[in-house]
Amino acid sequence: MTAAALQVTDLTVEFPTRRGKLTALSDVTLDIQPGEILGVVGESGAGKSMTGMAVLGLLEPPGRITAGEIRIDGQRTDRLSEADMAKVRGRVVGAIFQDPLTSLNPLFSVGRQLEETIRLHSDLDRKGARERAVALLKQVGIPGAEERLDHYPHQFSGGMRQRVVIALALAGEPRLVIADEPTTALDVSIQAQITALLRRLCKEKGAGVMLVTHDMGVIAETADRVAVMYAGRVVEIGTVAEVLTRPRHPYTRGLMGSIPALGARVERLQQIDGAMPRLNAIPQGCAFNPRCPDAGPRCRRERPPLLSSAPEARAGNTGADEPAGQGPVERPPMNDGGKDTRPGSAACWLMTGDMA
Repeated sequence: MTAAALQVTDLTVEFPTRRGKLTALSDVTLDIQPGEILGVVGESGAGKSMTGMAVLGLLEPPGRITAGEIRIDGQRTDRLSEADMAKVRGRVVGAIFQDPLTSLNPLFSVGRQLEETIRLHSDLDRKGARERAVALLKQVGIPGAEERLDHYPHQFSGGMRQRVVIALALAGEPRLVIADEPTTALDVSIQAQITALLRRLCKEKGAGVMLVTHDMGVIAETADRVAVMYAGRVVEIGTVAEVLTRPRHPYTRGLMGSIPALGARVERLQQIDGAMPRLNAIPQGCAFNPRCPDAGPRCRRERPPLLSSAPEARAGNTGADEPAGQGPVERPPMNDGGKDTRPGSAACWLMTGDMA
């Protein structure tokens, strides 16, 4: 059986301080199969980028993994030394960050940066690495690839620089790619091109992708499944069609209700009252309960686990299937090409029908 591109199980990340420890991630569990794109969404401070940095082994001190495990292509990586993890980065897991200009060294040509990356993670000589670099630039859609190898990052537009970064991320033919807000710094007209390119190349190469973003439109067009994070925890996960059209967690419903939809007549957009809690003030029970319109006594007392949304797991619960006063909402077309049979999950007591 083929190993998952990424398997994160009960991951907890803490930051020790003089006043005690701050928990940035708590019991995060998710998986990505080869060729699958998992979108990770949530407000700023939800823990999206922190999860990606933990997978890459790039947590900033004093942050550290205190529980759980991370497996990339079947290999456990959360216990590796920095030297061993450096060998994994690039060859087994690649990274695409938000700003392409800061991801590239301005003092070296893009060709030199590509060739060095290729030679670091392969047995190719200089000539072979250059030929491979040209092929990569062609794959990511850069015209005149041979000539442009000798150009510097500032000589490329923002969209073209991000294409170079994608080529760098794929140079070692990794099994997993962490893409952290890869389109945020780009013009809207370029964003769709970059997400389509990322999806096509990763599908062709069979690489799994963790796509970190705050843009539900990008998720709808690009991802196969989506994980919604809140206050350092995954609160809902499932296929794009399931989560975006029938969200089960109140936080996900709030996110979807705040997005304008073309053709849908809505008097006013919904808003989620309040703000994301600080790390030193995470509420007891469900972290979302102070902002949740459906919160009950149990929500303030007990933190819910991820509960399956399979039909047999929803027995007796009418609230989770169709929240009171909220009918189905028209959404833009979304990607649902994968036939994923895994049931979605949500960390909400609404799934049980027992809120007392």
